[in-house]
Amino acid sequence: MFAGACLCAQAQWVNHPTPGAPRTREGKVNLTARAPRANGKPDLSGIWQAEPAPIKELIRMLPGGSNGLGEDPPSKYFLNILADFKPEEAPLQPAAAAAFRQHAQGLGGDSPATRCLPAGVPIGELVPSPFKLVQTPGLILILSEYDTSFRQIFTDGRKHPGDRQPSWLGYSVGRWDSDTMVVDSVGFNDQSWLDAFGHTHSDEMHVTERFRRRDFGHMDVQITIDDPMTFTKPVTIKFTELLVPDTELLESFCAENEKDVAHLARK
Repeated sequence: MFAGACLCAQAQWVNHPTPGAPRTREGKVNLTARAPRANGKPDLSGIWQAEPAPIKELIRMLPGGSNGLGEDPPSKYFLNILADFKPEEAPLQPAAAAAFRQHAQGLGGDSPATRCLPAGVPIGELVPSPFKLVQTPGLILILSEYDTSFRQIFTDGRKHPGDRQPSWLGYSVGRWDSDTMVVDSVGFNDQSWLDAFGHTHSDEMHVTERFRRRDFGHMDVQITIDDPMTFTKPVTIKFTELLVPDTELLESFCAENEKDVAHLARK
């Protein structure tokens, strides 16, 4: 997953100015300007990408050092959702810890990304590739360049469906808490990974995301994962999404010209 994501080309529409963006005298987008608003609330719309961790920190985390960083250095949580814990203090249930050890040793099969499957939640917001957030009065759309997928967050007051068929991206509903968008997601299958290192989750996973657009170019994100089948306690991470201005997404289909799956060992 890590190698595939980091070799993705960043969105490359050239000379496509972001409409309405505040600019400096030099014509560059002023990323510290006031966040835009729509219908009395912050407008989260834009093309975003997770802020990368310092290179030295990433090199310490990677077995291959800098050779594994690719073009776009990622967030530390993309590599390891439990990066804030010492290995011996990771809040994993015994079965989840055993599964992680298998993945870390290459014995538990390959990642979903290797077989061109969706990135899932929350890793889709951590992949070192841009995504577009489109905010409307009753719906927020997240469009991913990484796998050309879409995620719907309903903000029209509806509840989660009673009959949930487990899916890769689950069922998401959102509400405003002052100027913070709070997204509540359930109904996931257990097929996606939480990070590139191989932490998995169960179909009991409950994800709560909090998005706050601090200014024009920065969005603070807090994500809490509550999955008693996987973790001994809820896990919370905090990171920043950076605006990627004056560009657009490109389509990217993993299965196009894919050559590797046929050579993977099947367990």
